[in-house]
Order: sequence, then C-alpha cells, then structure tokens
Amino acid sequence: MLKRGVLSILRAERLLTSSLRALPDFVVIGGQRCGTTFFYNQITRHPAVKRAFSKEVHFFDKAYRRGAGWYRSNFPLRLERRAVARLRGGPALTGEASPYYIFHPHAARRAAGLVPRAAIIALLRDPVHRAYSHYHHEVRLGAETLSFPRALEAEEGRLAGEEERMLGDETYVSFNHQHFSYVARGRYAEQLERWFAFFRRERVLVLSSEDFYADPPGVMATALEFLGLPGERPEPRRRDNEGRYAGLDPGLRRELAQRFDADNRKLYALLGRDLGWESG
Repeated sequence: MLKRGVLSILRAERLLTSSLRALPDFVVIGGQRCGTTFFYNQITRHPAVKRAFSKEVHFFDKAYRRGAGWYRSNFPLRLERRAVARLRGGPALTGEASPYYIFHPHAARRAAGLVPRAAIIALLRDPVHRAYSHYHHEVRLGAETLSFPRALEAEEGRLAGEEERMLGDETYVSFNHQHFSYVARGRYAEQLERWFAFFRRERVLVLSSEDFYADPPGVMATALEFLGLPGERPEPRRRDNEGRYAGLDPGLRRELAQRFDADNRKLYALLGRDLGWESG
C-alpha cells in the first residue's frame, strides 16, 4: 500500500514536470518476442543512455489519448540529460521500447508527428519461432486457452475486422489484435513499409534477433554506432524474458514456414538481405 502511494506521488511529480522532460531520441518498435527486453536492457546499460521510467511506454499504440505531456513524463529531465552529456563530453540519449508499435496501424504516423527525428530500431525474429513464443507468452498471461494448432486456426476469425475498426476509430483498443496475432505479426514487410512511409530508411535500423542472440556485443556495437555512440560497449548479460516450453512439432513448423515463405521473401527484397530463416 505504501509502495503504491509512493509510486502515485512520483507519477504526479513527473506529470507536473513533463514540460521539462526530454522526448525519446530512439524508439525500439518491436517486434514482440524478438528480444526487445534483452536489447533494451543491454543498450540502457551504456552510461550515455538514460532509461525511460518504464521500458514499454505504449504511448503510440494504447495510451495516445493521454497526450504528449503524459508521454514526456516517462522520460528523464532535459537538464539531467544535459548533465550526463557534459560529464561524458558527448551525446546523452534516452529512449523506450514498446514491441506493439511495429504492428499497430496508427503507431508510425503518431510517432512521426511527435518524434520525427527519433532513431527507430526494429528486431525481427524468424516468424515461425516468434509465433510459437508469442503463443506461450499468451498462455502464461492466461489470455490463451486453445492449443497452438487451434489458436492458429482461430486467428483469422479473431482478427476479422479488428484493424479496420482501429483505423476507423482512433480510440479503439483491440485485445484480439494485440494478443492473438500469431501469424499476422510475422508479416514483417508490410509492417516496415508502414514505418518507411513516415521515417526515412536511414533513420530505421532493422536487426536480426538470431544475430543478436548469437553475438550480443557485435549487434550492440552496430546499434550504438547507429545512435552515434560508437566505441564503448557494455559487457553482455544473460537474456531476459526467455520462455521455457516444449519444442514445436516438426510438421507444424514446416507448415508455418510455408505460410511465411512469401512474406519472408518480400521482407528480404525490402531490406536487400536474406535473414536466413527456414523456408517452406
């Protein structure tokens, strides 16, 4: 009870000082179950990077109605950021990571309206493994009660009309769109194209989750250079938020790989590189 009261006071203080706070220099837009928590925890260990008060602010998707002042309240004071920059003799940054952004139909436009100069970072994982990890995440949350094959069969019906309703009503928040989009979230090319329509390609860094899991320091070096913070790299720590569950049935894995094959090839053409995911 005491902790809740203290947190309420701190939130109120941040809102009162929101006009003095920074907007993010970078936004990690997703995807979900692609290593964004691990990535954000790694990058915010850099001494020139200040964390948001919550890693997943969810402003450009679910909390947009709260306004820009509320969004600013989630970040450090500009004075604090300038002090870090003076101390280090170089830039100091802040940012957030909300993995629903890449998939949400309004997020790219909203972000471009408020933080048009922000650096955008996306992590993309083999969509077959992402979908299976997403499913188990929803099971742990208690949102999903179907088996994985049944959930895949139900997805089209669960999502029917949801994006159209979101596009027609900016205030509508779709539970199904966020939680039951196992296959839809793996169609990365169409999601990135939406972000490329609002942010220049050179402002968007697309990373492979598999590369990041295999070589965290190397991928972190790429990300820090992209953000203008080359040289100093934090030592890697263990992966965060890693689920434990039985392996995917090989037959269903091959079936899913076939479903994603055309989407993956479209993504490779868009990026100009092959990410090496299993083909159908």
